[in-house]
Amino acid sequence: MAELFENQLKDFSRQSSKGNQLKWENDGIWYKADYTGYEGLAEFIVSQLLKKSSLSDEEYITYELEKIQYKRSVYNGVRSDNFIKNGEQLITLERLYKLKKGTSLLQAVWHFPEVEDRLDFFVNEVVKLTGLEDFGIYLSKMLTIDAFFLNEDRHMHNIAVLMKDDSSYRLCPIFDNGASLLSDTKMDYPLNGDVFEMVDEVKAKTVCSDFDEQLDAVEKKFGYNIKFSFTKKDVDALLAQADMYPEEVIERVRIIIYQRIRKYGYLFG
Repeated sequence: MAELFENQLKDFSRQSSKGNQLKWENDGIWYKADYTGYEGLAEFIVSQLLKKSSLSDEEYITYELEKIQYKRSVYNGVRSDNFIKNGEQLITLERLYKLKKGTSLLQAVWHFPEVEDRLDFFVNEVVKLTGLEDFGIYLSKMLTIDAFFLNEDRHMHNIAVLMKDDSSYRLCPIFDNGASLLSDTKMDYPLNGDVFEMVDEVKAKTVCSDFDEQLDAVEKKFGYNIKFSFTKKDVDALLAQADMYPEEVIERVRIIIYQRIRKYGYLFG
């Protein structure tokens, strides 16, 4: 268990549509406490399953389960290494666009009626601002992960780049998947709800509200840039480590991932 204190709390400018969960930084480790349900379990499962994908270790952040004691309360949550190097600043694409263009990237993207046009505009604007020519490939990997794991919180305030002290940029490792797997049990996806009905209700937030339509657009534009190789046994083994969570949560996550494996079989191999 990690005991954390008020002077280690971090207030990030990245805003979640669900609100802001408690976050701390201590000795190069970041901690996040569950806020609306089982975000920590979602972070853990997604990152651990990405180890069995075509991504390199540097392309995503690995999260480990952690009990967090803060003041008089104990929270479930996760810990991860600080990936921001000395002299770097994490800046959201919404904030970067506002600084450079004086307007909202979110509004500019959604000005276009067609998903393909939103995607083209989004990628082209980020490349022009940052010089990151591989941003489209990076985005395609991210949005594939989001579609598979149902991450409903990938909006312009929640996609970021790292700005170096010489004002050049590098891509962030993929992080912040806590809004995946119907983790919000307080508001939108109660534990007594029908899992498959709720899966159909989840909305994407990047360039389309429909995960499959969004995924079709990025695959058509950038091809297939990630493959998974995990099995149901891998899922079961990870869930067996998450005994801090109630069995009904564990079983719900298992059902969801099994369903996603069936649906997106073409992503395996």
